[in-house]
Amino acid sequence: MFACIFIPDFSAQAILRFEPELRACPVAVLTGRPPLEKVMALNEKARQAGVEIGTTRSQLEAWGNLVLRARSEVQESSAQAALLDCAQSFSPEVEDTSPGTVLLNLAGLEPLLGPLPEIAHDLAQRVFQMGLAANVAVAANPDAALLAAHGFPGVTLIPEGREAEQLGDLPVDVLLESFSFSFSSSLSCNAEESARWAEIFDRWGIRKLRALAALPEVPISERLGQHGLRLRKLARGAAMRNLRGLQPQLIFAESVELEYPIVLLEPLAFLLNRMLEQVCARLRQRALAVQELRLNLELAAPQSNGDASFMETAAQALTHALPENFTGAFPRTFSRTLRLPTPMLDAKVFLKLLQLDLQAHPPGAPIVKIHLSAEPARPRALQSGLFHPLFPEPEKLELTLARIAGIVGDGRVGSVELLDTHREGAFAVRHFAPMELSAAEPQAKREVKHEVKQPENRKPNMSVSKPDDAGELKEDAQEKMSAVIALRLFRPPLAAAVTVREAKPVLLRCIERDDLVGEIVWTAGPWRSSGDWSEPEGWSRDEWDIAVAVESGLALYRLVQDKLSENWFLEGMYD
Repeated sequence: MFACIFIPDFSAQAILRFEPELRACPVAVLTGRPPLEKVMALNEKARQAGVEIGTTRSQLEAWGNLVLRARSEVQESSAQAALLDCAQSFSPEVEDTSPGTVLLNLAGLEPLLGPLPEIAHDLAQRVFQMGLAANVAVAANPDAALLAAHGFPGVTLIPEGREAEQLGDLPVDVLLESFSFSFSSSLSCNAEESARWAEIFDRWGIRKLRALAALPEVPISERLGQHGLRLRKLARGAAMRNLRGLQPQLIFAESVELEYPIVLLEPLAFLLNRMLEQVCARLRQRALAVQELRLNLELAAPQSNGDASFMETAAQALTHALPENFTGAFPRTFSRTLRLPTPMLDAKVFLKLLQLDLQAHPPGAPIVKIHLSAEPARPRALQSGLFHPLFPEPEKLELTLARIAGIVGDGRVGSVELLDTHREGAFAVRHFAPMELSAAEPQAKREVKHEVKQPENRKPNMSVSKPDDAGELKEDAQEKMSAVIALRLFRPPLAAAVTVREAKPVLLRCIERDDLVGEIVWTAGPWRSSGDWSEPEGWSRDEWDIAVAVESGLALYRLVQDKLSENWFLEGMYD
């Protein structure tokens, strides 16, 4: 058995999918160049109001409450991709027949999804949840299902062997329209050829498919050839073929073209919310989650349109987004990427993350087109241990980190990662992604070992500044160094002014703290290190262990000189 999903008025429904508030209004979709635009699709409300296909824009002035929209191929592509995702969530064998029409093979699905009537109603319900109203038909061959979906509204089931009986009441025009733009049919033809066939059958007095199916085979072959025989076979519901299977592509994207450019964040968030809900619904049907979100905005240079508030808002956005000395070409696209630490599937969380990111990085110009894509991943499945500490939910944690980053700035929130270098204190801040410990990992590897760099491991070249009391100061300093258990680092290091005599520091004055001042009575060092000469920011430093005479006795410090800038710093204090 085969099922067909057909979306009537596909071009209009693709637009209403992103503007559901227009479903209660008559809507007409226009195509062509102004002012020669014509109606190419309309919804049922507009059809009941008397609007017809091919009506020009000037003629539409008679309908005051009619809503006009330009055809959007971008939104049609998004709706077709969503329709294919829906079909592939039911069956692995799917055919992309034509825009708004999808065929799928139901063989072997009854033990998994239930009887055929239930599968057909589930298909219609799933498509409706995606914002599209569909006709669903089930038949023993693909072409009979395709014809029934185009001819009967709602859900239709045709038992095997009764195709000719149930399809006989359909007009011949339905047959010609169903296969005019079918990519998989050998009868694909343009509108002129369809009109020619309709004229032939009208001259013969054939109005229904039952009359076409009753024609004798030999005479129709002599007069109409193989195409005539094919049409007769389709009218009888006896044609059989294989589906042209569609290779599944895990691409989940939504696009929308705007009627008018938008600048403010609120209307942009309103549209993003709908797009995120559509993406999450498609991913949920495939039992997938989102690992990465990519937002691409097509921008338009702001132009004066007589709206002072619009231009003022655009100017403010440009001031924040572009550098002060910007003289290049105006950017036409704006892209942002959100990399999530764990796969998620919550449209509200994604919307808040995008809002916080756009507040920190405004596009800087009016937006005319929005493209949102998601990188799929398997959902995160984790069962916490009974005695493990409770970890915050990834969604709430990501929102908290995004709010903090909006306050303190990018690059200042995340996980600290040590860099592969010998430079002291070199680290980078990466996007926070919690690491999960394996249950089989030994307990000893889970514990963090704090290793203290002991100054005793160094072989100091000690010197004393005063010869008269050198022995006493040396003994006091060595006694203190032997009792050192840790180095308390200053974050950040304290700038200092140092007096050097005979290539050794002899007097210290801390610029940032008045209490750190005195004569250096004992030194050990220097220990020299350098690296990263091939990088733009190389480093070279001398380290000294010093003892400074203070009121309470001797204080031990780590003194560092940056050899590139010739600046001195107090890096820490020995306890």
